[in-house]
Amino acid sequence: MGNFHIWCPMNSILKRINEDGERWLLLIFYTTIVATIAVEVVRRFGLSYSSVWGEEIARYAFIYLAWIGASAAVKRRAHIRIDILLHYVSPKWKAGLYLFGDFVTLLLALIIIFYSVGSVLVSIKFGSVTDGLRISQAWFLAAVPLGFFMLSLRLIQSILRDIHDLRHGNPVYTGDKLIDE
Repeated sequence: MGNFHIWCPMNSILKRINEDGERWLLLIFYTTIVATIAVEVVRRFGLSYSSVWGEEIARYAFIYLAWIGASAAVKRRAHIRIDILLHYVSPKWKAGLYLFGDFVTLLLALIIIFYSVGSVLVSIKFGSVTDGLRISQAWFLAAVPLGFFMLSLRLIQSILRDIHDLRHGNPVYTGDKLIDE
């Protein structure tokens, strides 16, 4: 019967989220920060008035930006690392070192998810709200477990990619460099 493929809009949507999900979220949060700060600067210096909520929106958007950015960096293997040793080892050792690093980071991420979900649940239980916006603090505390959940998914993808490359004799994906040599 051969290969047969049924087009499904859900597959297309999931593929787009996998490729560009973090980029769109980063754009949204970065735009929120810039727009909020710009409005607050105009209000403070042009109208001699500022709000409490503007500073909170920018701060919490920055927190989400940081954790989503960490996930995007793991996806592209663009996070900061010291890789001098990797220049002197065989391709198999390089893959092994990347796999070891990803497994250790995944373990750490799962521990952080476990403990950070607890703080979100405590916030929900006691109904804590933010000072300026007066909305549930849980929305902003959720940035940590959400970010590390996304990071965990990207680490699993990275681990599977490295295992595939190792099995097929392909060079391991070294990622994007922050600074060219």
